[in-house]
Amino acid sequence: MDLRGWDYADVILFSADAYVDHPSFGAAVIGRILEDEGLRVCIVPQPDWHGDHRDFKKLGRPRMWFGIAPGCMDSMVNKYTAARRLRSEDAYSPDGRHDLRPEYPTIVYSKILRELFPDVPIVLGGIEASLRRLMHYDYWKERFMPSILIDSGAHMITYGMGEKPTISICHLLQNALDNSDETLFYNEKGEAFVTTKTFRKVVQQQNEVPQTVSLYSEGEIPGGFRPDDIILHSYEECLHCPKKHAENFRHIEEESNKMHAQRLLQKNYDKWVVVNPPFQPMTQEELDHSFDLPYTRLPHPKYHGKRIPAYEMIKFSVCLHRGCFGGCAFCTISAHQGKFISSRSKESILREVKQITQMPDFKGYLSDLGGPSANMYMMRGRQLKACEVCKRPSCIHPAVCPNLNADHRPLLNIYQAVDKIPGIKKSFIGSGIRYDLLLHDYKDKALNDAAYEYTRQLILHHVSGRLKVAPEHTSDEVLQLMRKPPFRLFGQFKAIFDDICRRHGLHQQIIPYFISSHPGCHEKDMAQLAVETKQMNFQLEQVQDFTPTPMTVATTCWATGYHPYTMQPVFSAKSPAEKQAQRMYFFWYKPELRHQIETRLRQIGCQHLINILFSKTKNNKTNK
Repeated sequence: MDLRGWDYADVILFSADAYVDHPSFGAAVIGRILEDEGLRVCIVPQPDWHGDHRDFKKLGRPRMWFGIAPGCMDSMVNKYTAARRLRSEDAYSPDGRHDLRPEYPTIVYSKILRELFPDVPIVLGGIEASLRRLMHYDYWKERFMPSILIDSGAHMITYGMGEKPTISICHLLQNALDNSDETLFYNEKGEAFVTTKTFRKVVQQQNEVPQTVSLYSEGEIPGGFRPDDIILHSYEECLHCPKKHAENFRHIEEESNKMHAQRLLQKNYDKWVVVNPPFQPMTQEELDHSFDLPYTRLPHPKYHGKRIPAYEMIKFSVCLHRGCFGGCAFCTISAHQGKFISSRSKESILREVKQITQMPDFKGYLSDLGGPSANMYMMRGRQLKACEVCKRPSCIHPAVCPNLNADHRPLLNIYQAVDKIPGIKKSFIGSGIRYDLLLHDYKDKALNDAAYEYTRQLILHHVSGRLKVAPEHTSDEVLQLMRKPPFRLFGQFKAIFDDICRRHGLHQQIIPYFISSHPGCHEKDMAQLAVETKQMNFQLEQVQDFTPTPMTVATTCWATGYHPYTMQPVFSAKSPAEKQAQRMYFFWYKPELRHQIETRLRQIGCQHLINILFSKTKNNKTNK
């Protein structure tokens, strides 16, 4: 600040991640966007929340607001496994250290700032706050919690991808500063600063910023209760009857994925949480602008000589689009990014790839040309009017929408253009592939041909020895609850993969991902999964136990016992013993588990699977 001649900052962001100036890191994106608006921005990464809180005081009071960016990953998912054990490292901290981030940094940082600067507005962003904008189930506390605004004491949440709401807030506050509003604070130099009163008057009461969440007393709700508002069951009602939380969730998910959403209101104690509808999806020009900002693509120099695991994963990768229309029941992507795809232009993508080729340690290999789902680039509805009235959370479940234009040719064009850039030896696809988009019969020869050609090009040129796909389970009943395609499609895709590899002399593997203990999954389903994957010559390694995270269909089923769309009861394995009993079937091939598995198979009436699971096969080769 001294070097720049700044007496103050306009916005000060506190981030729970190490600072990496890269478009994959939220604090960097918001910082660069605000800088591009001409604002003075400071970022404090991983402040020390102990002792005298000097990291929170050292930059003083911002002219507009404090922002809290709790991290690219939910702090509790980042810290703990599904079994609530500490993870081996914090992927977003230098050298993977665990002691640089508190649990729930959104709440911890907010409370400190409220104590130190009681009249400065605090705006929350990022995954942690976004997914806790309304009442939610907390797996680690094992109870339902109110909106995070209640516990944090912050003034507003910008949910989802934060560029547009952040810019809108700043424009409103800049207008107030320019007009010398009487609610402003003036320092000894006569310089105007925003106060909580200014923020409430200008941003919350008079102007309803889309994609934001605020708390109000009943008489303060902007515009009062409107005919088209969706009034959710209150927090207290849901505590007494969790089934009502399931009823709420259907509205929450649908409004998160509609092009023209309605406002959501929920009473939490004596306050009303008001969720304004999201902005329209970013245009290509807006998304290009965000990605084209002058990122260095490097960690801050303070981390010299230290390893930041998450950065090492993505330093040579390029994100092509945002959004995902898969709508998987256990996934939070659509809750945060929405189902509508916003794609970057070819020119913007190629500019970023050329930047990467100039990095001193780049060896010619791009680790990923992807997105939330690798092969959804440029996909959208054919008839926009149909999309404007649609409230389906998934465009491909239970069947591919006939209005979806799932053309893989634009993506093939990107791959070919990237591979022609000097300095690029190989571009790999590290993001997950939706093979149901590749196998669907589109009733259009051009689309079917493009899907097959994409599959062929992917396998021949863009697999670094192992291709990740996510069938998630083998039981069609469980897959239906997951909003995933039938398992037979994975078999079809694997057959195509193996055939292409065989014909071209490639020694590549397909790596399937599976989940145990998902709502609706019984131990018998896991036993059958073990048998079916063994018969396909797999020894599974990419597996996980279901972790309930806020704002997903699966977590709602798990926490309430009811499916939010059918209101039918759903079984979930909850106790550590039940969850371990399901998980062990992934590892049937480990000798130390054989006796335990055989015992359980007899107890659950599946003794007929013992011989199948443990018999010697003619082909002892397995895909690990």
